[in-house]
Amino acid sequence: MIRAVRTMLTCHWSARRIQRYLDSDPAALLDENEIRRLEAHLAECDKCSAAAAEYRQINTALSRWAARRMPEADSVTHMRQVIDRLVRGDLQ
Repeated sequence: MIRAVRTMLTCHWSARRIQRYLDSDPAALLDENEIRRLEAHLAECDKCSAAAAEYRQINTALSRWAARRMPEADSVTHMRQVIDRLVRGDLQ
C-alpha cells in the first residue's frame, strides 16, 4: 500500500516536470537532482515513459508541420489554370 502511494506521488511529481524536461526551456530548467530523479522514474514507470514518448511524438509532428512551406500563390494559380484547361479539353 505504501509503495503504491509512493509510486502515485512520484508519478504526479514527474508528470508536472516531463514537459519542462523535454523542452529544456531556459525559463523553467530542472536542476540536476530533479533531472536524475525524473530520469530514474522514467526508466522504471511505463505510464510516465509512455507519456514522455507521446510528448516527443507531438513535438516531432509540430516541428515537421512548422517546417512545411506553403506553395507560392503564383504556382497555385498556375496549376489551377492548367487543371481548368485540362478539364475543358484545351490541353492534350
